[in-house]
Amino acid sequence: MITNYIRTAVRSLWKNKVYSFLNIFGLMTGIACAGIIFLWVEDEVQYDSMHEKKDRLYAVLQHWQYDGYKRTFWSTPALMGPAIQAEFPGVARTCRTTEGEVSAMFSNGQTAYYSSGMYADSTLFSMFTFPFVEGDAQSAFTQPNSLVITETAARKFFGQTANVRGKLLKMDNQQEYMVTGVLKDLPQNSTLRFEWLAPFQTYLNAHKALASWDANAINSFVELVPGADVAALNRQLAGYVKEKFPKAICSPFLFSMNDWRLRNEFTDGRQTGGRIGYVRLFTVIGWIIIFIACINFMNLATARSEKRSKEVGVRKVLGAGKGRLVIQFIGEAMLMSLLAAVLAVAVISLLLPAFNAMVGKQIGLGLQHPAHWVALLAIALVTGLVAGSYPSLYLSSFNPVKVLKGIKTPGGSAAFIRKGLVTVQFTVSIVLIVSTIIIYQQIEHVKQRKLGYNKDNLLEMDVTGRMGQDFAAIRQDLLNTGLIENVALSDHATIYGGNNTNAFRWPGSPENGFLISHRSVTPGFFFTSGMELTQGRDFLSGAAVDSFSVVITESLSRLMGAEGSIGRNLLIPDDEENNYRPYRIVGIVKDYVYGNMYGKPDPVAFFKRDNDPRMMYVRIAAKADPEQAVKGIEQVMAKDNPGYPFAFRFVDEQFNAMFSSEQMIGRLSRVFASLAIVISCLGLFGLAAYTAERRTKEIGIRKVLGASVAGIARLLSVEFLKLVMLSAVIAFPLAWGIMAYWLDQFSYRTAIHWWVFVLAGGMAVVIALATVSYQAVRTAMRNPVKSLQTM
Repeated sequence: MITNYIRTAVRSLWKNKVYSFLNIFGLMTGIACAGIIFLWVEDEVQYDSMHEKKDRLYAVLQHWQYDGYKRTFWSTPALMGPAIQAEFPGVARTCRTTEGEVSAMFSNGQTAYYSSGMYADSTLFSMFTFPFVEGDAQSAFTQPNSLVITETAARKFFGQTANVRGKLLKMDNQQEYMVTGVLKDLPQNSTLRFEWLAPFQTYLNAHKALASWDANAINSFVELVPGADVAALNRQLAGYVKEKFPKAICSPFLFSMNDWRLRNEFTDGRQTGGRIGYVRLFTVIGWIIIFIACINFMNLATARSEKRSKEVGVRKVLGAGKGRLVIQFIGEAMLMSLLAAVLAVAVISLLLPAFNAMVGKQIGLGLQHPAHWVALLAIALVTGLVAGSYPSLYLSSFNPVKVLKGIKTPGGSAAFIRKGLVTVQFTVSIVLIVSTIIIYQQIEHVKQRKLGYNKDNLLEMDVTGRMGQDFAAIRQDLLNTGLIENVALSDHATIYGGNNTNAFRWPGSPENGFLISHRSVTPGFFFTSGMELTQGRDFLSGAAVDSFSVVITESLSRLMGAEGSIGRNLLIPDDEENNYRPYRIVGIVKDYVYGNMYGKPDPVAFFKRDNDPRMMYVRIAAKADPEQAVKGIEQVMAKDNPGYPFAFRFVDEQFNAMFSSEQMIGRLSRVFASLAIVISCLGLFGLAAYTAERRTKEIGIRKVLGASVAGIARLLSVEFLKLVMLSAVIAFPLAWGIMAYWLDQFSYRTAIHWWVFVLAGGMAVVIALATVSYQAVRTAMRNPVKSLQTM
């Protein structure tokens, strides 16, 4: 029985091979697109899934109260981890790491390499799942100069991953470290990223200021005992730091590893989401693409109804019941869907490299996982069932007497359904077109924002070796090249956040009122970075000059009111507790955007200090060739800072990288919109073919009566253009609502312009007209005699 059904389905598909090809192509496109989307979703959902204790691992975050508003930070005191492990029964282990990745240079005696890593407590190896290729967790950090590296780092440093335990590496040309273990390379979907790990105590010994409850510069992680009450622990943690340091205005809490990737955004102390929004959005889009492909199948299948009506009539006369015919037609749909799924696997494998480059991932097809095959089969069966449901019921309902007598059934509700399906397709397509345009506008809107500094031709380097001590000589040598306008040092990257405090005071300032960022820079920093002084002056050169001066941003000046003027004082905590030293305001600079490119920047205070510089900024001359300038800088650094490889970053590239998520969404939106339009056009082609087939005799009569080809083509096209216009009417408010909701998450955002909808609607009309015009012209050019003979 099943063999007969399959044989009949295959024969029918071959007999209608053109439409079968279009159906399979549409389903394949939909399944391939959805498959890639679901692989991306799976990768996002499975972030950090390599850790066996994931459900019991938490980061300690802190809410800080400023001016009645809560800010949430990952930074914690270095003392917190050991303290809560000792005092909280529900805590099994804690681990501290440096905040973010630390860049260091390692030399193997012949070659030097820069590598990013972390200082961490040894408990990291028992809390998190990082398999050892060489060595083990127990012996990894037995000595202060121990070093655990990944396979990638081992290949970089030694050219091999085996037999590297016991080898020595010199960090920053100073301390020698012994490799005590090699870890398997971390999967890309891991929150913790590093190439090397060193004992945290070594870092703490070198930064004595961290041994205080008011020094927040460390990440703390917690492993809970099984069954621990997280809510109860959070209640205990809420006032914990304040008990240790009464001036604290923070409230620590445990943040589950399950939320680190997808739900890591907070607004006024409330968890408000994160990438989970994109995961949900793309999951819906994946199913919508499949549904559009199903609609395309329905329209193409019913477009062949006139050709298959006699087949249905004959089968019914020979005793085939409606149920049997329904099974046959659904079987055909299932067979095409399975064929489409097989082809989709090949398409996905071909497109994944390009998709990975687009989204910055390393997603694999994962055919070795049975779950992927089950998911593919499920998608194929669901697609075949949905796509074949309406055509099977429609085709099997034909009256055999009327069909064999050549009496055509009126369109009725079937025609309404077909037009409704096409309307749905183009509604989705127009929504995607509008969304793509607005996402692009938002990215460009922020990129064109007045930043308060000049990111172009600005080069950034990490301070290494003697760059800090010999800065004056290095600066002069760089200026002597004639390719450089200015050079300056800073303790923090210009475009990123961090280095915040609420300890600054001025007469009348509220206690713990505002979050203020602070930067230590050398004279010439404002000119180098392109920041604009609106009042006062820059710092002056000289050892003691301006040691107790400060330059503030306009936003800080406004907060201070009358006290934020040139010549007034900003009170800064001295080394001794409860003592403040006045710093005279000598300059005010325009606000500049850093950290959150969409938000309002926090106020900043700049100090003249060069005792702990981390970044060197070099302004390339406007008329200089950037490539030649980089070569000139490299030559100077090789002479003045030998032993350290030359490494740099352009600030404008860093700036563009801050929009990676939005740019990815924009690129994916363009792809999805294009695919939705292609599939929708196939459905429209099917409906146009069906309409032309039903009106063959009418068209023949019109031609006999003198109608032109253009007139007939226009007659057939107008009906479909009405459907596209209806789609636009439905899509415009829907797209506006979706995009308004998306833009609401940005405090700095573009407006939604009316012309975007006109453009999207016009594109849909042109695309639809191009699709329909082929079928319309082809039908209009038929010989009217043959058209009349078909009836």
